[in-house]
Amino acid sequence: MSGRTATRFATVGVVNTALDLTLFWLLHRSLGVVAANVVSTSAGMALSFVANGRFTFGDRLSWRAGALFVATTGSTMWVLQPLVIELLLSLWGDDRSALVLVAKVSAIGVSVVANYAAYRFVVWPPRSARPPSGRDAAPSAARR
Repeated sequence: MSGRTATRFATVGVVNTALDLTLFWLLHRSLGVVAANVVSTSAGMALSFVANGRFTFGDRLSWRAGALFVATTGSTMWVLQPLVIELLLSLWGDDRSALVLVAKVSAIGVSVVANYAAYRFVVWPPRSARPPSGRDAAPSAARR
């Protein structure tokens, strides 16, 4: 991971987190917690897709990248994070209320690492690691 890419990824993450928290705070009273969370995380995901695709990894945006992004980010937000939180809370004992926030922040840290790896190697892999597409995939003899 280059220092420039890591810095850009972190910058996008800070902005996404701020957007998520701000929208959640503004909407939770009128929409309720669940709906506000869906709206705020969806807005963060949309911003993250565009900003990480263009700014962090310097790539074009496509339907394929969008589908992979939703699959990977959804997996870390709605599967990996809850598993990490429950695992940590089960290891720490019964005093859950005092440790929930610590577990959530720890889960976010795990998700950041997982998201970076998924974005770099699955959603926006380096150009040299991508399979050829379209007419470039066919051997030159087959194109004659």
